[in-house]
Amino acid sequence: MKKNAPFKYDIVGSFLRPDYLKKAREAFAQGTISKEELKTVEDKAIEELIKKQKELGLQVITDGEFRRSTWHLDFMWGFHGVGHEKTKDGIPFHGEAALIDDTFLTGKVSVEDHPFVEHFKFVKQFEDEDAVARQTIPAPAQFLFQMIIPANLEKTREIYPDEEELIQDIAKGYRKVIQDLYQAGCRNVQFDDCTWGVCVDPHACFILGTDEAGLQEYIEKLIRINNLAIEGKPEDMVINSHVCRGNFHSTWACEGSYDRVAKDLFAKENVNAFYLEFDDDRSGGFEPLQYVSEDKTVVLGLITSKSAALEDKERIISRIHEAEQYIPLERLALSPQCGFASTEEGNILTEEEQWAKLRFIQEIVREVWG
Repeated sequence: MKKNAPFKYDIVGSFLRPDYLKKAREAFAQGTISKEELKTVEDKAIEELIKKQKELGLQVITDGEFRRSTWHLDFMWGFHGVGHEKTKDGIPFHGEAALIDDTFLTGKVSVEDHPFVEHFKFVKQFEDEDAVARQTIPAPAQFLFQMIIPANLEKTREIYPDEEELIQDIAKGYRKVIQDLYQAGCRNVQFDDCTWGVCVDPHACFILGTDEAGLQEYIEKLIRINNLAIEGKPEDMVINSHVCRGNFHSTWACEGSYDRVAKDLFAKENVNAFYLEFDDDRSGGFEPLQYVSEDKTVVLGLITSKSAALEDKERIISRIHEAEQYIPLERLALSPQCGFASTEEGNILTEEEQWAKLRFIQEIVREVWG
C-alpha cells in the first residue's frame, strides 16, 4: 500500500466541528471551563473523527483542525512577534464578512515550541499501516501575505523596514517547525495557500495596491518564501500545497483561472503535489495544468465542500479525463476542493452530508483508478 500523500482518494484536512466541541470552545472563551477541560473535549472529538476517517477508508488522518478557530491564523499566533484582536470589519467574502481576528506583527518573528507539534503528536498515536497522519499549516506565503496586506503594512514596516529580513525570519521559523514535526514522526505536511486565489483574481492589482509588474514581483516573492521554508527538509518528508480562493461558511473570496500564476507556481514551487480547487467555473479550465512539472502530482478538487448536493458522477469522471489531456492519469487524484470547516463556523451542510461527500469521492476513485 502507498505510504504517503497524495492518495487517489484524498482530503484537504478540516472537518465540521461537532456541536459539543463548539460549545466547549465557547465556554473556554467565556472562562467557564479550564484549558485542561477544553483539551479533554477536543481529544474526544478528534479521536471520534479519526475513527470515522478510518471507517471511510481514508489513507490519511488529520485532527480536523478541531483545536483551531481558523485554518491559518492560530498557526501564526504560535510564533513570537505576532498579535491578534477581535476584528471590527472582518474579511469580505461573497455576500458575507468573515469575522476572524485581525492578526499583525508586534515584534520580530521567531518560534520555539510551536503548539501544533503537540497537536500532531496526538494524531500520530492513531497512525497505523493503513493510515498516515497529516499536519496542515498555512503556507509561509500566507504568513507573509498577512503581514504585508495594506491594513498591516505600516505596522510591519515599523518592525521590519527591510522586508527581506521578514521573509528570512518567517522561513527560518517554518524550517524549525518542519524539523520539530519531523522529529515528532510527521512525514506528511500540507501548506494551505490562499495567496494564489488573490493573485489570479481580476481585481488582484487593486486588492494589492500595485500594477501588473508589481503583481509579478508578488508572485515571485510568494514562491520564493515557500521554497525557502522547504529548503533542507528531510528526504522522506512529503510537503504538498493546497490552493484555494477562500472557504468560509460556504462562501468564497476570490475568483479566476490559474493562468496568471501557472507558469511560475506549477513549475517552480518545490512541493510534491498540488491540491487544486476546481469545483466550479471560478477556477477556470484545466489548460494551466500543462505547466505542472513532471515530478509533481495534482489532486483535483472537483467535489465541492461548500454544499451538500452530490455532483453528477459521470460529469466528474468526464472532467478527470479532461484533465488527463494535460497530466497522465497516474499523476492525478481526487479530493474535495477545500476543507469542510476552514473556520470553526464550518460550511453549510451536516456531518452526515460531509461523510456522504467522502463516500462519493471513494466511489469515483474506484471507478476511475480501480
